[in-house]
Amino acid sequence: MTASRLKDTYKTDLIPALRERFEYSNAMQVPKLEKIVVNAGVGEAVQEPKALENVLAELTAITGQKPAIRRAKKAISNFKLREGMPIGAMVTLRQDRMFEFLDRLVNFTLPQVRDFRGVPARGFDGRGNYNLGIREQIIFPEIDYDRIDKIRGMNITFVTTAKTDEEAKELLRLFGVPFSN
Repeated sequence: MTASRLKDTYKTDLIPALRERFEYSNAMQVPKLEKIVVNAGVGEAVQEPKALENVLAELTAITGQKPAIRRAKKAISNFKLREGMPIGAMVTLRQDRMFEFLDRLVNFTLPQVRDFRGVPARGFDGRGNYNLGIREQIIFPEIDYDRIDKIRGMNITFVTTAKTDEEAKELLRLFGVPFSN
């Protein structure tokens, strides 16, 4: 398997640029992208188990990896939810699949969004990780518009080794993530 285009770019262009920008004395201090987690909550799976199957199929198509089913940790009677019931799905992408997904997200999927002005810069958590919420799964070209039963959103988390939000934002910006002002 060949190395991803973004992985090569990171090694050749991004590491020297980040070392110069933040004045790192060692190449191991340069922040890197550790993993990307794609999470989709399916609250209606309590009443309709078929909804979870559809979400699993959609996440598999989007990421190219089988999602893990997330279960309820505690029972909530108002929502008719019992402990252990499946209520979501998540995928953790690492290495080559992570770079392939990021490449497709940045260069193909996000520019197709109508009236897109960039992703919000307020999604950082203070520890160098970035959360991006997507309202519609149909923005991904892998999803067949005719086969979806309901528009669902998802959360994409970029986990980096950066110590500060500024370093993480610069890393993601160099990867091509378009931040709005």
